[in-house]
Amino acid sequence: MTRQPKITFIGAGSTVFMKNVIGDVLQRPSLSGATIALMDVNPQRLEESEIVAGKLVKTLGAAATIETHSSQRKALEGADFVVVAFQIGGYEPCTVTDFEVPKKYGLRQTIADTLGVGGIMRGLRTVPHLWKICEDMMAICPDAILLQYVNPMAINSWAIAEKYPLIKQVGLCHSVQGTAFELARDLEIPLEEIRYRAAGINHMAFYLKFEHRQADGSYRDLYPDLVRGYRDGRFPKPSHWNPRCPNKVRYEVLTRLGYFVTESSEHFAEYTPYFIKDGRPDLIEKFGIPLDEYPKRCIEQIERWKGQAAAYRSAENVEIEESHEYASSIMNSVWTGEPSVIYGNVRNNGCITSLPENCAAEVPCLVDASGIQPTFIGALPPQLTALIRTNVNVQELTVAALMTENREHLYHAAMMDPHTAAELDLDQIWLLVDDLLAAHRDWIPEWARISKNVQAA
Repeated sequence: MTRQPKITFIGAGSTVFMKNVIGDVLQRPSLSGATIALMDVNPQRLEESEIVAGKLVKTLGAAATIETHSSQRKALEGADFVVVAFQIGGYEPCTVTDFEVPKKYGLRQTIADTLGVGGIMRGLRTVPHLWKICEDMMAICPDAILLQYVNPMAINSWAIAEKYPLIKQVGLCHSVQGTAFELARDLEIPLEEIRYRAAGINHMAFYLKFEHRQADGSYRDLYPDLVRGYRDGRFPKPSHWNPRCPNKVRYEVLTRLGYFVTESSEHFAEYTPYFIKDGRPDLIEKFGIPLDEYPKRCIEQIERWKGQAAAYRSAENVEIEESHEYASSIMNSVWTGEPSVIYGNVRNNGCITSLPENCAAEVPCLVDASGIQPTFIGALPPQLTALIRTNVNVQELTVAALMTENREHLYHAAMMDPHTAAELDLDQIWLLVDDLLAAHRDWIPEWARISKNVQAA
């Protein structure tokens, strides 16, 4: 009998995400008999995920086996693929802290999970736990592939590659394929008729080509259509992903840089110094920037889940829709050798020649039985490289702090952040980082902690 793969979920209490990925996995013949090990530290969420996973198996008539574990090492035994999705510190207290403390200094954010002071703190909380997974993988399943879905994606991927270079890992996001869908919808062109190529870093990759296949087989550049539609007021149409944010920021950046960024406007607004400014409510209104967006989403998701959890418990079957996630495609290609192309976050290693060798780059990757193979991009247009470097600076200093256990580099990272530096002076930045480190004291490594009553030197 042919061996079936084992897929381990660390953070399986992220039930909706787990449901999407397992639903994709079980619809692939090569994976439908997999052993799926669910691991979470929250017993209630783990039980809820077990119920949903079991009903997915029943609905699809799959031969998969579902296991649950409270022990990470036990869950990793025999794993071929390890999917990681968790949020250290949760919405409360840590996400609330990352928004409310900066507000006291007049620093407003939208998502705060990737860059800025919120992203730095989230990386500080998250990377040590990812390192612990890697340590266990090296001991128990060293040949497994780590599919990393945790933010801050670039900081996490960079830090894993620095400390555990032998781990086979890829950071995965749905921004490239999700934005392509939104642009196709704006243009009223079927997505399957569009060809694109993107590269950069996570949440700041750009479509280097975005083209429409013509009847004669040639391709036409769609950028002039996007610029014209924005200037005429026809684009953007209401966002499919977030009705509160109409994507005006990204279209505006397109007109300035000549390329469209692959992550949402609410994210991009806080990665740059141009759109969120104290005393400039006109900018917020003009570009439709949803301040405090992530806490609003968290509250909505928590309330929505209460109803969903009850519905899943009583339902005989579970509705299944194909997701936009790459996980099942990667697993299928590695397991069967059937090639596929995904966008992954990997150690740059010269793929993008205008960015540092050791940074985490987001590039097209070929996946087959040999694993995940990044493709060569070359140099990005200089204006894109320059903007991306402002974000790489923050990532690099945060990783340096984690690798060397040098708390000062956390202050340096905040000092280099484009949005933070545009709003606060140096004294304010230092005091803000003090306050955040003190507030997160129970969630961060010992070397980064400071007393709630004593500021950092």
